[in-house]
Amino acid sequence: MRRRITLLVAATTSIVLLAFLLPAARLVTRVAEARALDAGQAQVQFLTPSVGLDDKEQVSASLVGTSNALPSAVRWTDGTWLGTPRDPDVDVPSSAEQIDSAAGTLLLQPVSRDGDTALIEVFVPSAQLRQGVTRTWLVLGGLGVVLLLLALLVADRLARSLTRPVSELADTAHRLGTGDLAARVEPAGPPEVRAVGEEVNRLAGRIGELLTAERESAADLAHRLRTPLTALRLDAESLPPTHRERIVDGVDAVSRGVDEVIREARRPLREGLGTGCDATAVVVDRAHFWSALAADEGRELRVEGHEGPLAVRVSAEDLAAAVDALLGNVFAHTPEGTGMLVAVRPRAGGGAVLTVRDDGPGLPEGAVQRGRSGGGSTGLGLDIVRRTAEASGGTLRLASSTAGTEVVVELGEPG
Repeated sequence: MRRRITLLVAATTSIVLLAFLLPAARLVTRVAEARALDAGQAQVQFLTPSVGLDDKEQVSASLVGTSNALPSAVRWTDGTWLGTPRDPDVDVPSSAEQIDSAAGTLLLQPVSRDGDTALIEVFVPSAQLRQGVTRTWLVLGGLGVVLLLLALLVADRLARSLTRPVSELADTAHRLGTGDLAARVEPAGPPEVRAVGEEVNRLAGRIGELLTAERESAADLAHRLRTPLTALRLDAESLPPTHRERIVDGVDAVSRGVDEVIREARRPLREGLGTGCDATAVVVDRAHFWSALAADEGRELRVEGHEGPLAVRVSAEDLAAAVDALLGNVFAHTPEGTGMLVAVRPRAGGGAVLTVRDDGPGLPEGAVQRGRSGGGSTGLGLDIVRRTAEASGGTLRLASSTAGTEVVVELGEPG
């Protein structure tokens, strides 16, 4: 935008300067020619009385007093020339005449004398006709260049004053889009741009308020679950030992999940996915957690973990939730005895690739969409995984058929 404004001003200024300078240059040329011809005519008028009244010697003396810049000569009535003529063979005209040529302009003035005619010849060279023209043209050209540069300088300053607020507004919008809700724009520039900046600031503030209210509501709702969970734990502790331990462990797991929801809702709005974690350690730990249930259902759970640590731009809690969502889907949507594979390996360019594959009947179409599920669940599992992958700079790929389902999650490296 800044460049376009500058080019527009440059084009407009150039047209105006040409419209002014070209006629001015033509006028300067005509004025110089008129000035030189006036000087030649003055010299003709100076010689005319002498040629008409004086004798040859006096006319010769008058020629000596003329300007050397304008060569003058007089052809006497007997055909002889006084001075050096420009054109000795010129015909005597009946009246004053002007002959133009590339070399200059020849002024001829016939003078009657004693019943005969003498001829005055004054030559105005081209150098005299254009004297001062080149210098004046250079001055006009320099003036035009100076005016054009001043116009470009003013245009650049004006364009900068217009584009800087827009650039700052775009930068603030980009920061808001990346999750920095503290970003604000300093309203500046034209009234319309200032109005947009004020509205962006108001919108950012409103978004922050809505997100804070939503997170507080989520924390409050999660907190309400603690009372029934406490009652459920008390009831579970009264059961026979054979069932008590398993149920209490389940209640504790749900309680830990509720606590995690409350902590997540109470902490400041997230920027990205935290400080990162070791994907290998988290995946292996969660696979080990689910291995007990896999053994109870007669499932073969194969784990292929990378030998070394794999740093990813995902918090350990979020990655664990994603792995639990993937494995939970396998247990929820495949028959007992269905085998599965959990693998984690390095990602080209940094990060890790998590793969969960099962030998089940496949997932229904659209299962990755939020709220879509064919098994009576909330349908949020795969969407949680997708959002975790994309927030880290990675992607989620899903391949499902009657031969099984494979979910590939690419996780970005820490920034």
